[in-house]
Amino acid sequence: MATSPDPFNSRSSRKVPLNKDAVLSTALEIVDAEGLDGLTMRRLGQELRRDPMSLYRYAANRAALLDGVTEVVLDELTMFAEEPDWQAQLRGMAHDLRLLALRHPNVVALLVTRPLSTPLGLRPLGTLRPLEQILGLLIGAGFSPTEALHAYRAYYGFLYGHILNELRECIVDPEENEALLRLGLHRLPAKDFPHLRALGPVLANYEGDVELDQGLTILLSGLAAQLQRKDR
Repeated sequence: MATSPDPFNSRSSRKVPLNKDAVLSTALEIVDAEGLDGLTMRRLGQELRRDPMSLYRYAANRAALLDGVTEVVLDELTMFAEEPDWQAQLRGMAHDLRLLALRHPNVVALLVTRPLSTPLGLRPLGTLRPLEQILGLLIGAGFSPTEALHAYRAYYGFLYGHILNELRECIVDPEENEALLRLGLHRLPAKDFPHLRALGPVLANYEGDVELDQGLTILLSGLAAQLQRKDR
């Protein structure tokens, strides 16, 4: 006789001690595997083999759960405090954030858009630590607090733009040797898109870390020049 499926058992579930860290790390695993839409209290309860109602002591609602996932991811970021050069610290953190996004691409939408719905002072503390750390770094380097805030906005604006660009880089046919065909650029009218078609080989050989470094060089050089003008 067939047995009904156990609602608290899944293909990858395992009984673990229930605490906030376990709840949030499991929530992140679900987001990594199934996307943001896959994360619900019921789905999380199945993975943890617990009644979903018991999870509300760790997250008041799904919004709080998403905030917690964001904090877990950002906790993986490191400041390179042993590096005395502020530019080297920002460059290192940028590459760290890029790798973090590549490990957790489904969380990028949370990092980029979710803060827009919450006033700054009401956001989870873990999401504000990178801001506080970078402000301290830049002020310590000689920027005024206002200048440091502007620099932070430019820095993170560039980083998130780069990450979103890299994550959406895709090819039509990975087995095709011809760049125009690999990227589907042959479908574009040659008269209207001459530059895009000419850049086919470069576009087909996209290297995220190299592109990030080139952009950082432009950004950090500009900030360094601003700081040097202040010292004169």
